[in-house]
Amino acid sequence: MLIAEDLLLLLYDDETGKPLTGSPGLDYALAGAVVVELTLLGKVDITTDSDDGKPGRLKVLDPSPTGDALLDERLALVVQLAGKKPKDVMGKLSKKLRDPVLRRLAERGILQAEENKVLGLFPVTRWPAKDAQHEGEIRAALENVLKLGTTPDERTGALIALLSALDVVPKVVTDAVDRKALKRRAKEIAESDWAAAAVRRAVQDMQTAITMSIVVASTAGAASSGT
Repeated sequence: MLIAEDLLLLLYDDETGKPLTGSPGLDYALAGAVVVELTLLGKVDITTDSDDGKPGRLKVLDPSPTGDALLDERLALVVQLAGKKPKDVMGKLSKKLRDPVLRRLAERGILQAEENKVLGLFPVTRWPAKDAQHEGEIRAALENVLKLGTTPDERTGALIALLSALDVVPKVVTDAVDRKALKRRAKEIAESDWAAAAVRRAVQDMQTAITMSIVVASTAGAASSGT
């Protein structure tokens, strides 16, 4: 299972099959999850000051295939976008990403695709849970970290950081007594030393890119609606 798949499971309601948050944030977070996965695999990195004085840019370490079709497609795109800042390429990295991830989860029997029509006219697909066992394991790992204070592994830490960037942690961990404390704990995890330096750089840059991209998209949407 990819981090992007785990993230999407958490961001879709098991009963209604609807996303818990809207676009473009969800799609940017998925793209961020893919970049983090490629970093974990040693394929991609984020530059530092030692890289020709141009920190915070995408860098390809190994362009060879991973063996996963979805990751390989995005890796080829990152090769084209190398040298750019993540915040400037989130739109391209996230394009046509969500549906393939949803279909993969359906093919694995974890989600099911339900075709409906809004107002009896407009086709829409819902993705309710079919087998919630894996998602239950993810949620248990999240709660161990967020509620019990255990140290996360790299994948769990990345998930928490991405959810924190979207500001949806209380929507995912819904039984927390103190929502503010939950969000604060998630932010602490995102900023702590739970992973190797390369992975932390990737996660932190993905967080920044997601936040900035959402702001830019929201500002553009507000401007267009006001004209």
